[in-house]
Amino acid sequence: MPSMQRFLESVLKTLRSATRTAQRRTTGRTQQSSRTGGDRYAGDFEGTPRISYEPVQDDLPDPGEIVWAWVPYEEDHSQGKDRPVLVIGRDGDLLLALQLSSQDHDKDAADEARWGRYWVDVGAGAWDRERRPSEARVDRILRIDPAAVRRIGAVLDRERFDEVAAGVRQHT
Repeated sequence: MPSMQRFLESVLKTLRSATRTAQRRTTGRTQQSSRTGGDRYAGDFEGTPRISYEPVQDDLPDPGEIVWAWVPYEEDHSQGKDRPVLVIGRDGDLLLALQLSSQDHDKDAADEARWGRYWVDVGAGAWDRERRPSEARVDRILRIDPAAVRRIGAVLDRERFDEVAAGVRQHT
């Protein structure tokens, strides 16, 4: 029975990967708009997200992975910058993600909270060339087109992911 279960899990993983590949190929997004975000940003996610941890070793972004994408500024979605984000789930064909920062927000946590911004430590990893410790902003959930993802940086370990998920549930 365990070998049959492993076989079925392998088939399911392959099917999910093939489905995501097909979806990615049909998005039609240009490389330039992927870099800049343009006017195609779908807006921040509102409500309570369905959070999942489903990293798959392929070239497609999955919940539990830290990827690089263009992130719009909160005050002006027509402007933004390329940065790492933690994928925490999906909203239809879009990814739900949290922006990461290498700035230490623990120092000014009270000021950040006054503005409604909350951060959870995720540690250091391959998503940052200098391996600086990062934090995930858990009160703002981004909706990102999977075709806008430039590269996959790393898989966040499950324990850290669960800590971030708890922060999202607390602050959204």
